[in-house]
Amino acid sequence: IGNLTAGGAGKTPVVRDLSRRLVEHGRQAHVISRGYGRDAGAAAGGAPLRVAAEGHDAGQVGDEPLMLARGGLPVWVSSDRPAAAQAAVAAGATALVLDDGHQDPSLAKTLSLVVVDGGLGFGNGFLVPAGPLREPIAAGLARADAVVLVGEDARGIARSVDRLAPGLPVLTCRVRPGPEIARLTERPILAFAGMAHPTKFFETLSQGGCQLAAQLAFADHHAYGASEIDDIKRRAAAMNATPVTTEKDLCRLSPEQAKGIEVLTIALEWDDEAALGRVLRPVVS
Repeated sequence: IGNLTAGGAGKTPVVRDLSRRLVEHGRQAHVISRGYGRDAGAAAGGAPLRVAAEGHDAGQVGDEPLMLARGGLPVWVSSDRPAAAQAAVAAGATALVLDDGHQDPSLAKTLSLVVVDGGLGFGNGFLVPAGPLREPIAAGLARADAVVLVGEDARGIARSVDRLAPGLPVLTCRVRPGPEIARLTERPILAFAGMAHPTKFFETLSQGGCQLAAQLAFADHHAYGASEIDDIKRRAAAMNATPVTTEKDLCRLSPEQAKGIEVLTIALEWDDEAALGRVLRPVVS
């Protein structure tokens, strides 16, 4: 499950959703990740590391792998994806879900899904550093079995896919807030997030009926200092607001920092379950 742009497409929620579907179909699904954002010292070890939901922190394994592990999924991190895959299989995996790596040929894929954010699309269409693309769009789509379009198609992605890769399925889904959204509407919110596109988090809260008293955006994978979190809590108290962040950001907070901070969970809602089932058939049948 990868993308063609540099970050922010929504891969990890798709990884979580589809991994759980594999489990429901009787597969022992393990997630393979490079653990982006973890400390250089931790990443330098090389040997595959199975993420412990309670025993590791984001500095050791990366925030997204830790989030997935806390959600009950077996997750492995390593810069050597084949070695991580071998370790997972040795531990009982019967399905491997690769979080990112569409551009990595070191593992043969049974099914390749390209995730695209409907609001951002492929940006200006240029490769890094002139634009957000990791590779030419046509080349990336040629290796895909389907596109997963997250959110409203504001950039005409479905038309672009049909033109560049005729017949390639486009699965559409949208992000829905978790049940705690009802409680979060009761007081003003101070929302903060360190992710590629924090405005998506703020919009999810607003569209869910929350009153945003303040919005604080940080860089993706931002490592919060103690003084920063103290300041956020002070600002929230001064506005009689509830500080709220994402599941991913929570993984970068210590237990002490996390006290008094609410978290918004999210889930994916697929527009066509039957179409999704057809795409997943090679890995669930």
